[in-house]
Amino acid sequence: MSLNTNSNALALKLQSRDATREPIWVRYSLIAVAFIFFLSCLLLPLILVFVEAFKQGIAVYINALTDSDTLSAVKLTLITAAIAVPINVVFGVAAAWAVAKFQFRGKAILTTIIDIPFSVSPVIAGLMLVLIFGAQGWMGGWLMDNDIKILYAVPAIVLATIFITVPFVARELIPLMEAQGTEEEEAAIVLGASGWQTFWRVTLPNIKWGLIYGVILCNARAMGEFGAVSVVSGHIRGQTNTLPLHVEILYNEYTFSAAFAVSSLLAFLAILTLILKTWLEVRQEQANQHQPTQDQPSH
Repeated sequence: MSLNTNSNALALKLQSRDATREPIWVRYSLIAVAFIFFLSCLLLPLILVFVEAFKQGIAVYINALTDSDTLSAVKLTLITAAIAVPINVVFGVAAAWAVAKFQFRGKAILTTIIDIPFSVSPVIAGLMLVLIFGAQGWMGGWLMDNDIKILYAVPAIVLATIFITVPFVARELIPLMEAQGTEEEEAAIVLGASGWQTFWRVTLPNIKWGLIYGVILCNARAMGEFGAVSVVSGHIRGQTNTLPLHVEILYNEYTFSAAFAVSSLLAFLAILTLILKTWLEVRQEQANQHQPTQDQPSH
């Protein structure tokens, strides 16, 4: 008994020591560098956005947010996210389930395809849509003959946003599903559950926190996308401008207060995303702590 107690005390003592044996000035220097970088490159620009937004008073701020073009940009941004996010959720769950739970030919190719939007510039993604749906594109002639408008309209904006945000849900779920393995699904199948019953009652409850986290990141990226949407939107004021594009137009017109006022909406989105991300991490950690271990049977 005393031997175990001494071992535990020694383990705690070792854990309390510094993991690296670096001098104290090295550690404090690294902390100072990280803190300065955080203040100068992350926190200070965010604060300045709100300072500039309210610089000319609350009335100017409210007028900028209630302008018809701003409301139109907000509406289009919400519509785009409302379409793109659910589509990517369905694709992300299906792709992650296939990659993590099954073995098939082309599995490596599928995971590579999922990562393409991470490696391709958003501007290039927009140009690809122009190449496909533009007047001189592969489908341009057929679209014009049938009076179907995709480019410089809402469909192109939605397609560009879907392409850019494809990886967020899938990449959040794949490592989670791989870590969980297939034992529970196999047990459910053996007990007579169908594929859908297995998914809804076994797989989905196990991935719910990762799925919600992926949805939040996907939604934030969809609302903040600029490059690809800028190429395919046409910058038609009041019609095809999302919030980031509207900020650019206001800034180029030297209406800085209005530009920063609209930017504050995107900043609020970033802060809300951070809060939700932190909340989800806390909830997931609490859920993991309450899960029974193999040595501790549940009651």
